Amino acid sequence: MSYFIQQSAFVLRIRYSRIFSATLRKLWYLFLGMKIGKNTRIPKIKVTWPHQVLIGEKCILEHQIFFKYDGIWKKEPSILIGDGVFIGAFSEFNISGKITIGKNAMIASGCKFIDHNHGMALNEPMNTQKQEIVPIEIGEEVWLGANVIVLKGVKIGKGAVIAAGSVVLKDIGDYEIYAGVPARFIKKRENNTKN
Repeated sequence: MSYFIQQSAFVLRIRYSRIFSATLRKLWYLFLGMKIGKNTRIPKIKVTWPHQVLIGEKCILEHQIFFKYDGIWKKEPSILIGDGVFIGAFSEFNISGKITIGKNAMIASGCKFIDHNHGMALNEPMNTQKQEIVPIEIGEEVWLGANVIVLKGVKIGKGAVIAAGSVVLKDIGDYEIYAGVPARFIKKRENNTKN
């Protein structure tokens, strides 16, 4: 009997309390202007401007994701996440302009996206120089390994794979595999052809 009580308490505490709190959290963020698709649950996340975030349908988000928009206030969203996207724990979106993530992309834990940087001219302090802001585009079905950093202006093509710990500074074509710091071309993805 005690086993049944323990298991019931576990199921109620873990499964149903998470669903209940995720539903309340989703309603709260919808009220604040975030756009969230059907069958997407919202775990404990951090958001500076909820109205700047659009999350598609059937997305899976893990805890402690940081959606940081620090650009000039505007009405339409700047962080656009397509349907079926997975985003791992502790990922960070540090966006001043715009980022777009295509459908069914997989973003592992600890990934960072930064669409801006400071000027580096010698005639004035770097922290007072105007930022250069260039949007980031992540294609459909892209897979980013853990702790990948994607910097300003990068476009990653459909089905590309980026190895864990890589720093992406330049565009990556469709179905290409990159790894390293800075990320370098490894090879193209191939079809499995078993006879």
